[in-house]
Amino acid sequence: MSVVYDIEVPADIPEGVKATYIENYQMITHGSGRLMLFAGDQKVEHLNDDFYGENIHSDDSDPEHLFRIANGSRIGVFATQLGLISRYGKSYSEVPYLVKLNSKTHLVKTAQKDPLSRQLHSIEQVVKFRNQSGLKIVGVGFTIYLGSEYEDIMLSEAANIIWEAHQEGLLVVLWIYPRGKAVGEEKDPHLIAGAAGAAATLGADFVKVNSPKKEGFDSAELLKEASKAAGRTRLVCAGGSSMSGEKFLKQLYDQIHTGGASGNATGRNIHQKSFSEATRMCNAISAITIDNADVKTALKIYNGQ
Repeated sequence: MSVVYDIEVPADIPEGVKATYIENYQMITHGSGRLMLFAGDQKVEHLNDDFYGENIHSDDSDPEHLFRIANGSRIGVFATQLGLISRYGKSYSEVPYLVKLNSKTHLVKTAQKDPLSRQLHSIEQVVKFRNQSGLKIVGVGFTIYLGSEYEDIMLSEAANIIWEAHQEGLLVVLWIYPRGKAVGEEKDPHLIAGAAGAAATLGADFVKVNSPKKEGFDSAELLKEASKAAGRTRLVCAGGSSMSGEKFLKQLYDQIHTGGASGNATGRNIHQKSFSEATRMCNAISAITIDNADVKTALKIYNGQ
């Protein structure tokens, strides 16, 4: 891999689109090498559970809330499905978008059937949409459920997606979650590291994993194995379920500075808040991720001080 402007350009990026790849990489990382991904793909994944109910602000019941946040705050990239981008993107044309290429609902549980999430759109369709819409489509995302009896299908689709996306100068973020009847503990640190290594093998630019857990151990310390296993594929952690702003920002800081993560992929801890609070949260997360700010500084931003 060659290094151009401190960006490691994979060998499967054609010379003719190298500048596009670099521009997209710089755009979503703000030149920092770290990714602040605002995740808005849960309207399929969790249906309306994450957008309406107790402790969820009423702003979140409208899908446009996601786009308002992405447009009104400092993020790296906003990840959601192509259909939502086609409906709202023209009104928020300055937002960098990452198209989530597969999604499944949570209705069918693992006890009933191992998870399988097939590709919904092709790279050809994404590129055509990018060209005809003029929107900032900078990358694609894809989920693999490692350990599912259908993992071979998802691995194969991911491999082809990465090759085809890189041919167009698009970045690829893989969501990789160990899940299925063969998986004992989904957040086992060694298994999370295995998922990160699988993403590296497939050639992803970033991999999104769940933060590892083990009784009696610090999660950020446990993350070190996964960060090393990812190699030149940069690792980011999923934000998880909602928690206090201070707890989340402290966790994020530790994931980066102790665990070796290269950013975050956050959804519920942003969009379940009011527009005003959500934008402040985005800016606080970006301060830690992009500007290398400490938790105290980020908390001031979140609290509007």
